[in-house]
Amino acid sequence: MPKTLTIFVCSNCQYKTPRWQGKCQNCGQWNTLEEQRQISNTKFQMSNAMAPVDLASLDVDQKPRIKTGIGEFDQVTGGGIVPGSLILLGGDPGIGKSTLALQLAMKIDAEVLYVSGEESVNQIKLRAHRINKDHRLNVLAEISLETVLASIADQHPELVIVDSIQTMYSEEVSGVAGGVSQVTNAVQQIMRLAKQNHISFIVIGHVTKEGYLAGPKTLEHMVDTVLYLEGERFAAFRILRCVKNRFGTTNEVGVFEMAGVGLVEVKNPSQLFLGEDSIKASGNIITSIVEGNRALLLEIQALTSVTNFGYPKRTTAGFDSNRLQLLTAILGKRAGLNLSNQDIYINVVGGLKIDEPAADLAVALAIVSSLKDVIIQDTVAVGELGLSGELRFVPNLEKRIIEAEKLGFKKIICPKTKITGKNKIEVIQVKTLTEAISKL
Repeated sequence: MPKTLTIFVCSNCQYKTPRWQGKCQNCGQWNTLEEQRQISNTKFQMSNAMAPVDLASLDVDQKPRIKTGIGEFDQVTGGGIVPGSLILLGGDPGIGKSTLALQLAMKIDAEVLYVSGEESVNQIKLRAHRINKDHRLNVLAEISLETVLASIADQHPELVIVDSIQTMYSEEVSGVAGGVSQVTNAVQQIMRLAKQNHISFIVIGHVTKEGYLAGPKTLEHMVDTVLYLEGERFAAFRILRCVKNRFGTTNEVGVFEMAGVGLVEVKNPSQLFLGEDSIKASGNIITSIVEGNRALLLEIQALTSVTNFGYPKRTTAGFDSNRLQLLTAILGKRAGLNLSNQDIYINVVGGLKIDEPAADLAVALAIVSSLKDVIIQDTVAVGELGLSGELRFVPNLEKRIIEAEKLGFKKIICPKTKITGKNKIEVIQVKTLTEAISKL
């Protein structure tokens, strides 16, 4: 006989306990434990058994990827959207998630259903008219999860866009909309529908103030692909970054520019990040970073000035402030530069954020250039700095050299390593930071 068990579940964090308590031991909230009854049956139900499927009998070519018509998005996802996959798109408020999703919905040559829980149909019409005046799109403005799933099962579109998952609400689950239990249940129901009917989903998710996707961490484990739309809110450029992809490579990026008609693809991002006529001034230098399979050239700006206080400032925009503290210590100890009375400001032109240590040498040389008031022209600097002042190897060096040569730079300073092939650009290989400074 099956047994009925009584447990108490927290409506805020889903913590389970066999006894009722006034305060949840996991999240610390009061009066959130709700009584639930579960039926425990230890016997296997033979009627629910399923026969396994032989993979050799399946032909994956029968269901090709869905091309979105946006080359940067297809590159990030590995060639298009896989039928029956679940894509999670996150990003800061106002970064352009809904705009990108609406552009995809209107450009894909397939039957698309756009589900919005944040806007009315008339509001979506206004945004769609701004992006594309000759648009045709099926839109459903609803927050009831049961209604949305029933409509999808009835229409059976090839792609469904849900904006956003935090607005979906189910009467069968306790908790408020956007809570842990509601979000988890919504993704589970959507995932089951996607796999059973081979319907692709793009689900938009909110992020917390720390920059992580709101909801439980298991949310990212459940979906097939996780995309982040990054960039400064008031800057023109947006980076679409892939951090998880079951059907392709990760760490791919796509570059977009925010315009009046929505997000526009950037075919040659290095050209835009550098600008056409940059001011020849001290403290400016070019570096090369690798995002996915492409090399990007970015301009690093440094400014040093005598501090008016006892503790000098270290301010960065687009660069890790802790990394700047480390590079400042290396410059003082290994290069003999006195920076204890200097305020240092670092800026990455274009609003991008650099996480790759290959930009260490460029930042260090930019600081030296500003401190000594020396202008560095037509030079790209690439290299990771060690604590003893040595330059360490960076991956994809030849790809960076080719990109610098293509944009017309004359010299590149990099760590000593074996380089195959002939290049028109002058490759200056150095071992230490002091050697790199002496070359300039």
